[in-house]
Amino acid sequence: MLEHGGRLRKAALEYGIAEAEWLDLSSGLAPWPFPVPDIALRAWARLPETDDGLEQAACEYYGAAQALPVAGSQMAIQLLPRLRRAGKVGVLSPCYAEHAEAWRRNGYIVREVLEQEVDFFLDSLDVLVVVNPNNPTGLSLTPNRLLDWHARLAQRGGWLVVDEAFMDNTPQLSLAPFCHLVGLIVLRSFGKFFGLAGVRLGFVLAERKLLKLLAEQIGPWAVSGPTRVVGQVCLQDTEGHARQRLRAEAASERLALLLEKQGFKPQGGCALFQWLTTERAEALHEFMALRGILLRLFTHNSSLRFGLPGEEADWIRLDQALQAFAKETR
Repeated sequence: MLEHGGRLRKAALEYGIAEAEWLDLSSGLAPWPFPVPDIALRAWARLPETDDGLEQAACEYYGAAQALPVAGSQMAIQLLPRLRRAGKVGVLSPCYAEHAEAWRRNGYIVREVLEQEVDFFLDSLDVLVVVNPNNPTGLSLTPNRLLDWHARLAQRGGWLVVDEAFMDNTPQLSLAPFCHLVGLIVLRSFGKFFGLAGVRLGFVLAERKLLKLLAEQIGPWAVSGPTRVVGQVCLQDTEGHARQRLRAEAASERLALLLEKQGFKPQGGCALFQWLTTERAEALHEFMALRGILLRLFTHNSSLRFGLPGEEADWIRLDQALQAFAKETR
């Protein structure tokens, strides 16, 4: 298992601090969960139905022609390699580590490439995987650039896989409206923007033939009935979407300013996190953890991802801890 954010119980045991006392900024989730609707007993008592309106709600929300619900986009990441024969896969890196791992585990030759290297290597690849906006760097690529890469891949039967887990605040940059194109696959995460990661819901947006093949790999009833109810209600809450976008954008800007004020100017970010590279990443991570603040550490490039504080007390706590670290390390 690869390392991920959100391992709060592990941190609580390691540092001897009760779970309830932590400020968890490690997972890049919106800290304001959408309200969970009342769920009728029949949703728990019966097998899930696939004509309950969830797919239609997802298509309307994402602006896609068709959508396949999955138990979190992680499920699709692990299953997509099964739909092709072995070949060469490029992963625009650094990014969410499960992408490269899934393709390697299924026998593909994987090359992790930088943004400026994609055009050079693209014609030698069968699949290109891009996270947009990127996790953890926050890099955002334009639809035109991505569609150009898709066209070059598709003419040879290749795929462009775009993980849009953090796209909800910038829907104008999404490739969802183009997912009828053969060889274009978009993954969307529900839990991050809606603050409900525990329901385990995501969507794959692609042309019908590919979605049918993927659905066969997944099997029936992959998404529970109660999850389908929660997903549909949240996807249709247009007022909630607008409110969440505004407060996420404001909080992300505030976080960037707070970090810069303490001498830690972020190198990137998006509406749900800020990303900082510093030679003191491990020391800062440890310093914060000892004070019950959990960050996401990336040791391979000495960087940290800061999620958004949700309450004013959380902002004060983070600010004070950063001030204390700055004083100790002068």
